[in-house]
Amino acid sequence: MDRMRQLIADHMRRSKDTSAHVTSFAEIDVTGLVTHREAHKADFQKREGVKLTYTPYFIEAAIEPLREHPLMNSSVEGRRILVKKDFHIGIAVAIGTKGLLVPVVRNAGQQNLTGLTHTIADLAERTRTKKLQPDELQGGTFTISNGGVYGSLMSSPILNPPQSGILGMHKIQDRPMVVGGEIVIR
Repeated sequence: MDRMRQLIADHMRRSKDTSAHVTSFAEIDVTGLVTHREAHKADFQKREGVKLTYTPYFIEAAIEPLREHPLMNSSVEGRRILVKKDFHIGIAVAIGTKGLLVPVVRNAGQQNLTGLTHTIADLAERTRTKKLQPDELQGGTFTISNGGVYGSLMSSPILNPPQSGILGMHKIQDRPMVVGGEIVIR
C-alpha cells in the first residue's frame, strides 16, 4: 500500500475499534428528486457552469433531520458529547484507485442547492487534483457517502471519527412499487 492508503486504513481501523457502529437500511422513493434533477440539469449546467449531481440534494435532505436530532451532528470527545451548531458535511470523494478522501462542505445548512453544487464541484475537483488544504479535510460534523456511483445497493459505511453519523446513499433504480393500490414503476 502507498502511504495514503495506509493512513486511510489506519483511520478506518481506529474508527471500528473506538466507535459503536450501528447500520440501518431504508428504501426511499426518490422519483420526485430524479424528475426535478432531470428537468433542470441541462439549464443548470449552462447557467452555472457545473453539473447538477445528486450530492447537493442529499446534503439538503440531511440537514433538516440533523436539526431535529442534534446528537447526530455531534462528536464524542472523551466522555463528553459535543453537539455542533453548524453543519459541516463531509463528502466522500474517490481519488482514482487510491481510496477516498472526505473534504468538508462548511456551513452546509446556510447554503442553497446552487451554492452547495458549486462548493461540492470545487471540493471534488481539488480533492482529485490534490489541491486541497489539510484543514479542508477536518472539522466535519456528519458525512455523506454515495456508493451508488459504483452500482452499490447498500453498504455499511464506516464512521469518520469524531463524528457520530454517516449517511450512505446508493444506486437509484426503477422498481415496482405499490402506490394507491396499483403497481407502478418508481
